[in-house]
Amino acid sequence: MEPFKTITSLAVPLDRVNVDTDQIIPKQFLKRIERSGYGEFLFFDWRRLQEGPNAGDPDPSFVLNESRYKGAKILIAGKNFGCGSSREHAAWALSDFGFRVVIAPSFADIFFSNAGKNGIVLARLSEEQVALLLQRAETTPHYELTVSLEEQTVTDAQGFHATFDIDAFRKYCLVEGLDDIGLTLRHAAALNAYETKHDHDNWLMPRA
Repeated sequence: MEPFKTITSLAVPLDRVNVDTDQIIPKQFLKRIERSGYGEFLFFDWRRLQEGPNAGDPDPSFVLNESRYKGAKILIAGKNFGCGSSREHAAWALSDFGFRVVIAPSFADIFFSNAGKNGIVLARLSEEQVALLLQRAETTPHYELTVSLEEQTVTDAQGFHATFDIDAFRKYCLVEGLDDIGLTLRHAAALNAYETKHDHDNWLMPRA
């Protein structure tokens, strides 16, 4: 998992509330067994026209299809982002697409946990602060935000400054780039020593 300290990036405004995990990554793509390759299916039903002769083509009215947001690593959204089913694939899709940060007033609990384990910083700001950022991202050309995990701040070049809370353990894992496997491997020496002693003790035990 890539360590996260500070990032400055274009910000995409997704002005919708209750964005659920089935919209983030629809169920028909959950059969894949890899963690990679989900980015092309992110918001699949919203990114593509669903009816008419051009069904399946990119929907030019959907924000992620606008060229001015290409390469953005920060997503701004409405409250209750990531609600619905507990699929970790939602975090995989956001990460694979390139998002490192999602800013919203609130997040579903299970999605909040899944995102952190996949290197995504979730910054909870007030509804008023998010509304301002959405408006600026929609109207300001090349609008960028800077998110510092170390300082726990969100800032822009127009004077916006906000702080967000994050628990110490989640922050540590994100800053160090540690997922569950990485955390376990930090204790590899102790685990190997235990296994060696366990095997040795079993060898010394009297046989029946």
